[in-house]
Amino acid sequence: MGYPVIFQIEDIYYPVLAAIGVPVNLVAIVILSRGKCGLSKCISRYLVGMAATDLLVVIIEPILGWIVSIYFPYSFLDITPVCRLIHFLGFATAVVSVWLTVAFTFDRFVAICWEKLKTKYCTEKTATVVLGTVSVLGCLECVPWYFVYDPHHITDNVPWRCKIKPSFRTSPGWTAFDMFHLILTPIVPFCLILLLNILTVRRILAVNRVRLGLQGRSNGENQKDPEMENRKKSIILLFSISGSFILLWVTRVVFNIYARITNIRTYSSYTDPNYITGHTAKMLQLLSSCTNLCIYVLTQTKFREELKNAVKYPFNLIVKLMKS
Repeated sequence: MGYPVIFQIEDIYYPVLAAIGVPVNLVAIVILSRGKCGLSKCISRYLVGMAATDLLVVIIEPILGWIVSIYFPYSFLDITPVCRLIHFLGFATAVVSVWLTVAFTFDRFVAICWEKLKTKYCTEKTATVVLGTVSVLGCLECVPWYFVYDPHHITDNVPWRCKIKPSFRTSPGWTAFDMFHLILTPIVPFCLILLLNILTVRRILAVNRVRLGLQGRSNGENQKDPEMENRKKSIILLFSISGSFILLWVTRVVFNIYARITNIRTYSSYTDPNYITGHTAKMLQLLSSCTNLCIYVLTQTKFREELKNAVKYPFNLIVKLMKS
């Protein structure tokens, strides 16, 4: 049997993903941290936290988890304790990334639907506390994953690489943990994001009808409402981020549920449709860590201006140096 097609695709996909994901998330962190994009400090703090987590996802999964292991076999990263740590960090960063998306969605839900709570909850301080709490809890929830793996083999008393221990497939305790993890991430976040967006849309439609009625637009007046314009920009950003998350995670969510229902534990070959679907779902999930910069560029005018300035800066600096 030749080299599986799915592996050939991944050998191309993951380096490209890493080459794109690292710089775009770094650029997003730098620009958003400057606070010149016309966004509130609360929103900026969430977006910086999400970009930082996405950067870690790209570093840990495509780079350390795939590229290094393929192109630099039996390096320090292949020693079993380090391999376990990489697996743990892969799960932890994915969990934190997902729940930060939920946290941002909830923040915007509060800002739009709960006017009384907005002034207390939608603040930079609250955002910082939420980011820290989600990060700590996400890491703690994933600690058991470190102990799921045994050494693949031992050479000269050195344990190398990782394989899932047999008891993970048979132990009721591990089965319960696996189901708990699946429900906690990504099924619950997936449902929460859908629910919060539905409630937010319903609230927006109700408020807009009231404001349009009060302003007499039904009688032909055409006045600009600054509050509605600001709300529109915020909603476009929210729906773009959460919509992208849902689209890129839906395959992983559906396949994980299907795999548990049908009790898929092994694959007949590398061409097994279930095996290919699982790997494809993983690739789409990781792509979600590289899309937010495109969303900011497409939805935020001031972010585009800051990005243009950042691109022009090295050239302007070179011109100034040449003139001087």
